[in-house]
Amino acid sequence: MTDLTLYHNPRCSKSRGALQLLEARGMTPNVVRYLETPLDAAQLQALLGKLNISARQLLRTGEDEYKTLNLADASLSEAQLIAAIAAHPKLMERPILETADKAVIGRPPENILELVS
Repeated sequence: MTDLTLYHNPRCSKSRGALQLLEARGMTPNVVRYLETPLDAAQLQALLGKLNISARQLLRTGEDEYKTLNLADASLSEAQLIAAIAAHPKLMERPILETADKAVIGRPPENILELVS
């Protein structure tokens, strides 16, 4: 399979595990270290469409930024949540494997196999 993109944080064990699963199957994804190269709002919107989830479902609620920015506020719009993730990429759940038309969050890492098997 070609055109695989892995949104990756090398400090995350789940992210490293997902990359190892792909490499063990002879796949070499395009690795995007999203903390160094954050996604903009349009890219996040497209990714959410492939994941078929809302921005709220992409948030890492345990991060300090989640609390500091009061992102638990249910009145925040989808656009506001996307803007927060774009400005603070640490808030984005990881790892995410993306193909041309679908994406999946690798929690647990084995979830990525849904896209490549």
